[in-house]
Amino acid sequence: MNTERRNFLKSASLLSGSVALGSIIPAGAVWASPLFEHKKGKLTLRYRAYTLELKHAFGVALNTRKTTPVVLTELEYDGLKGYGEASMPPYLGESHESVLKFLGKVDLGQFKDPFQMEEILDYVDGVDSKNTAAKACVDIALHDLTGKMMKQPWHKIWGFNADKTPLTSFTIGIDTKEVVLEKMKETEPFKVIKIKIGREESDKMMVETVRSQTDKPLTIDANQGWKDKQYALDMAHYLKEKGALFLEQPMPKEMPDEIAWVTERSPLPIIGDESVQRLADVKKAHGIYHGINIKLMKCTGMREAHKMLTLARALDMKVMIGCMTETSCAVSAAAQLSPMMDWADLDGNLLIKNDVYDGMTVVDGRITLNNLPGIGVKPIKVKKG
Repeated sequence: MNTERRNFLKSASLLSGSVALGSIIPAGAVWASPLFEHKKGKLTLRYRAYTLELKHAFGVALNTRKTTPVVLTELEYDGLKGYGEASMPPYLGESHESVLKFLGKVDLGQFKDPFQMEEILDYVDGVDSKNTAAKACVDIALHDLTGKMMKQPWHKIWGFNADKTPLTSFTIGIDTKEVVLEKMKETEPFKVIKIKIGREESDKMMVETVRSQTDKPLTIDANQGWKDKQYALDMAHYLKEKGALFLEQPMPKEMPDEIAWVTERSPLPIIGDESVQRLADVKKAHGIYHGINIKLMKCTGMREAHKMLTLARALDMKVMIGCMTETSCAVSAAAQLSPMMDWADLDGNLLIKNDVYDGMTVVDGRITLNNLPGIGVKPIKVKKG
């Protein structure tokens, strides 16, 4: 065993002390905090809770929040480490506690070769039902690790052309007119603006306020906020006139017939988001939506996201890649799929103030992939406060 390896194991043992389930790591202290560790065989899984602090309160149709809980993971094999992340916005129904509990059941020591990816991820998927973000943090770390073992980024492993990445939108959450005007100051580098709406009393105010500051194309996300199909259709016509490119999830996912009625008549593409969680949902969405929004936290990670992309294309559906509020770890993982997408909304890392990774960047409004192996990230230190 070489000196570097011995030093790593020594430092890891110092960091892997006993931590009570549900302990929350203070923002800014993530790399100095104790780790949970499962070390069996050659694959070693480590994970810790972390809380993302948003630059602004983030409002959608159903809630407003200032923080997002995440769990950060490391998967090590022969001295190489892959990084992963679970992000838990309210609607996923996951939490620090649930993710830590799930990961506590995961035994990767039974697998001797990280390249047994289908077998490993099938096992992880079967550990418990749901828990899609928890499963994604293992999937992402495994992809990062194996990409590093191959010394290639995943967009190249998949055969995607990094020059064909799309523009990414920048998101304006639901807020007062004054705050929206303040948020608009951050949109200058972006060529597409995403607006969260879905509260009838403020829908047009949000659009008109953004339109008063820019003539850039808009994308619109109602986050299941509307219950009346005629109102949704009327808004689709209004949004078309205001320069919108598409409309996401106008009505609750439990109303597929009403959504199909809107889709049939809409002048804008209607995109399924909350309705389309995993691979099995893609075929169900065909005929109800024009396209789907793939998010790693909904679908258990990169493996299933790639399968969803392939199936949606076979069904001649539009495809976009999205994210939650996440660090650059999960956003960069999603970005590996972006060259094959019609649209992208990968700004979650730009909405937070305590990122702990460097990864993909946005240059002149466009997703820009680097050539780092795996998912293309490296850890950074974050100052407290």
